[in-house]
Amino acid sequence: MSLSRPTIAALALLIAAPAFAQQAPGLGYSQPLTPAAVTQVQEKLRAAGTYQGRADGVWGPDSQQALERFQQARGLQVTGQMNQATAATLGVDPAVLLGGRAASAAAAAPADPDGPEVVRGVQRRLRALGFYRGQADGLWGAGTQAALERFQQGRGLQANGQINPATLEALNLDATGRPTARSSR
Repeated sequence: MSLSRPTIAALALLIAAPAFAQQAPGLGYSQPLTPAAVTQVQEKLRAAGTYQGRADGVWGPDSQQALERFQQARGLQVTGQMNQATAATLGVDPAVLLGGRAASAAAAAPADPDGPEVVRGVQRRLRALGFYRGQADGLWGAGTQAALERFQQGRGLQANGQINPATLEALNLDATGRPTARSSR
Protein backbone atom coordinates (compact mmCIF):
# COMPACT_ATOMS: atom_id res chain seq x y z
CA MET A 1 0.00 0.00 0.00
CA SER A 2 1.40 3.36 -1.04
CA LEU A 3 0.63 6.49 0.96
CA SER A 4 0.63 9.96 -0.55
CA ARG A 5 2.91 12.67 0.79
CA PRO A 6 0.03 14.64 2.38
CA THR A 7 -1.19 11.49 4.13
CA ILE A 8 2.31 10.71 5.41
CA ALA A 9 2.68 14.30 6.62
CA ALA A 10 -0.71 14.16 8.33
CA LEU A 11 0.19 10.90 10.05
CA ALA A 12 3.49 12.38 11.17
CA LEU A 13 1.65 15.34 12.70
CA LEU A 14 -0.79 13.06 14.49
CA ILE A 15 2.05 10.96 15.85
CA ALA A 16 3.90 14.10 16.93
CA ALA A 17 0.77 15.60 18.49
CA PRO A 18 2.26 15.66 22.01
CA ALA A 19 4.72 18.26 20.72
CA PHE A 20 1.73 20.48 19.92
CA ALA A 21 0.15 19.91 23.33
CA GLN A 22 2.58 21.91 25.43
CA GLN A 23 1.04 22.62 28.79
CA ALA A 24 1.47 25.43 31.24
CA PRO A 25 -0.72 25.75 34.31
CA GLY A 26 -4.20 26.43 33.03
CA LEU A 27 -3.13 26.85 29.43
CA GLY A 28 -3.04 24.41 26.56
CA TYR A 29 -2.88 24.38 22.81
CA SER A 30 -3.70 21.51 20.53
CA GLN A 31 -3.53 20.99 16.79
CA PRO A 32 -6.62 22.51 15.24
CA LEU A 33 -9.45 20.58 13.63
CA THR A 34 -11.28 22.50 10.95
CA PRO A 35 -15.07 22.80 11.31
CA ALA A 36 -15.38 20.42 8.32
CA ALA A 37 -13.19 17.87 10.09
CA VAL A 38 -15.19 18.23 13.32
CA THR A 39 -18.39 17.71 11.33
CA GLN A 40 -16.98 14.53 9.80
CA VAL A 41 -15.87 13.22 13.20
CA GLN A 42 -19.31 14.01 14.64
CA GLU A 43 -20.97 12.16 11.75
CA LYS A 44 -18.72 9.12 12.27
CA LEU A 45 -19.45 9.18 16.01
CA ARG A 46 -23.18 9.40 15.27
CA ALA A 47 -22.91 6.40 12.91
CA ALA A 48 -21.07 4.53 15.67
CA GLY A 49 -23.95 5.30 18.06
CA THR A 50 -22.00 7.37 20.58
CA TYR A 51 -23.08 10.87 19.48
CA GLN A 52 -26.68 12.06 19.44
CA GLY A 53 -26.13 15.73 18.68
CA ARG A 54 -26.15 17.66 15.44
CA ALA A 55 -23.06 17.43 13.23
CA ASP A 56 -22.48 21.19 13.32
CA GLY A 57 -18.69 21.44 13.22
CA VAL A 58 -18.47 22.84 16.75
CA TRP A 59 -16.57 20.71 19.24
CA GLY A 60 -18.34 20.87 22.58
CA PRO A 61 -18.89 18.75 25.68
CA ASP A 62 -21.30 16.39 23.87
CA SER A 63 -18.74 15.72 21.13
CA GLN A 64 -16.02 15.23 23.72
CA GLN A 65 -18.08 12.73 25.72
CA ALA A 66 -19.10 10.89 22.55
CA LEU A 67 -15.45 10.54 21.55
CA GLU A 68 -14.58 9.22 25.00
CA ARG A 69 -17.45 6.69 24.82
CA PHE A 70 -16.27 5.63 21.36
CA GLN A 71 -12.69 5.18 22.57
CA GLN A 72 -13.82 3.17 25.59
CA ALA A 73 -16.17 0.97 23.55
CA ARG A 74 -13.43 0.19 21.03
CA GLY A 75 -10.76 -0.58 23.62
CA LEU A 76 -8.73 2.49 22.75
CA GLN A 77 -6.91 4.67 25.24
CA VAL A 78 -9.58 7.07 26.52
CA THR A 79 -8.02 10.47 25.92
CA GLY A 80 -11.01 12.42 24.67
CA GLN A 81 -8.80 13.72 21.88
CA MET A 82 -8.34 12.70 18.29
CA ASN A 83 -5.22 10.66 17.76
CA GLN A 84 -3.94 8.27 15.14
CA ALA A 85 -5.58 5.16 16.62
CA THR A 86 -8.94 6.88 17.09
CA ALA A 87 -8.89 8.36 13.58
CA ALA A 88 -8.08 4.96 12.08
CA THR A 89 -10.79 3.21 14.11
CA LEU A 90 -13.34 5.88 13.16
CA GLY A 91 -12.28 5.58 9.53
CA VAL A 92 -11.32 9.24 9.19
CA ASP A 93 -8.51 10.14 6.80
CA PRO A 94 -5.81 11.99 8.81
CA ALA A 95 -5.42 14.49 5.96
CA VAL A 96 -9.11 15.42 6.42
CA LEU A 97 -8.51 16.04 10.12
CA LEU A 98 -5.91 18.63 9.21
CA GLY A 99 -8.04 20.14 6.48
CA GLY A 100 -5.66 18.97 3.76
CA ARG A 101 -3.12 21.42 5.13
CA ALA A 102 -0.72 18.95 6.68
CA ALA A 103 2.37 20.79 5.54
CA SER A 104 1.12 24.23 6.54
CA ALA A 105 -0.54 23.20 9.80
CA ALA A 106 2.71 23.22 11.71
CA ALA A 107 3.55 26.65 10.32
CA ALA A 108 0.14 27.99 11.39
CA ALA A 109 0.72 27.12 15.04
CA PRO A 110 2.65 29.70 17.01
CA ALA A 111 6.20 28.70 17.84
CA ASP A 112 5.49 29.28 21.53
CA PRO A 113 1.72 28.86 21.94
CA ASP A 114 1.73 29.93 25.56
CA GLY A 115 4.08 32.84 24.91
CA PRO A 116 3.37 36.31 26.20
CA GLU A 117 2.37 37.70 22.78
CA VAL A 118 -0.49 35.22 22.39
CA VAL A 119 -1.62 35.62 26.00
CA ARG A 120 -1.41 39.42 25.72
CA GLY A 121 -3.55 39.35 22.56
CA VAL A 122 -6.14 37.13 24.26
CA GLN A 123 -6.16 39.40 27.31
CA ARG A 124 -6.64 42.53 25.19
CA ARG A 125 -9.52 40.99 23.28
CA LEU A 126 -11.19 39.61 26.42
CA ARG A 127 -10.84 43.05 28.02
CA ALA A 128 -12.37 44.78 24.98
CA LEU A 129 -15.30 42.35 25.17
CA GLY A 130 -15.80 42.94 28.91
CA PHE A 131 -14.68 39.52 30.12
CA TYR A 132 -11.32 40.53 31.61
CA ARG A 133 -10.50 43.42 33.93
CA GLY A 134 -6.77 42.92 34.44
CA GLN A 135 -3.81 44.32 32.57
CA ALA A 136 -2.76 42.81 29.25
CA ASP A 137 0.60 41.79 30.66
CA GLY A 138 1.07 38.52 28.79
CA LEU A 139 1.12 36.51 32.02
CA TRP A 140 -1.33 33.66 32.40
CA GLY A 141 -3.13 33.76 35.72
CA ALA A 142 -6.38 32.88 37.40
CA GLY A 143 -8.09 36.06 36.12
CA THR A 144 -7.20 35.31 32.51
CA GLN A 145 -8.21 31.68 32.94
CA ALA A 146 -11.61 32.55 34.41
CA ALA A 147 -12.25 35.24 31.79
CA LEU A 148 -11.45 32.85 28.95
CA GLU A 149 -13.75 30.19 30.42
CA ARG A 150 -16.62 32.72 30.70
CA PHE A 151 -16.02 33.83 27.11
CA GLN A 152 -15.98 30.23 25.85
CA GLN A 153 -19.16 29.39 27.73
CA GLY A 154 -20.88 32.49 26.39
CA ARG A 155 -19.94 31.55 22.82
CA GLY A 156 -21.03 27.92 23.11
CA LEU A 157 -17.47 26.63 23.02
CA GLN A 158 -16.04 23.98 25.28
CA ALA A 159 -15.34 26.03 28.41
CA ASN A 160 -11.95 24.52 29.17
CA GLY A 161 -9.98 27.75 29.55
CA GLN A 162 -7.54 26.66 26.86
CA ILE A 163 -6.33 28.76 23.98
CA ASN A 164 -7.23 26.67 20.95
CA PRO A 165 -8.06 27.43 17.32
CA ALA A 166 -11.83 27.60 17.89
CA THR A 167 -11.40 30.05 20.76
CA LEU A 168 -8.92 32.18 18.82
CA GLU A 169 -11.34 32.28 15.90
CA ALA A 170 -14.22 33.28 18.17
CA LEU A 171 -12.00 36.02 19.60
CA ASN A 172 -11.13 37.08 16.04
CA LEU A 173 -7.44 36.51 16.72
CA ASP A 174 -4.89 34.67 14.61
CA ALA A 175 -2.54 31.99 15.97
CA THR A 176 -0.07 34.66 17.09
CA GLY A 177 -2.68 36.57 19.12
CA ARG A 178 -3.03 39.38 16.59
CA PRO A 179 -6.48 40.64 15.54
CA THR A 180 -7.87 39.29 12.31
CA ALA A 181 -9.52 41.52 9.72
CA ARG A 182 -12.95 40.60 11.15
CA SER A 183 -12.12 41.90 14.64
CA SER A 184 -11.73 45.47 13.44
CA ARG A 185 -15.39 45.64 12.45
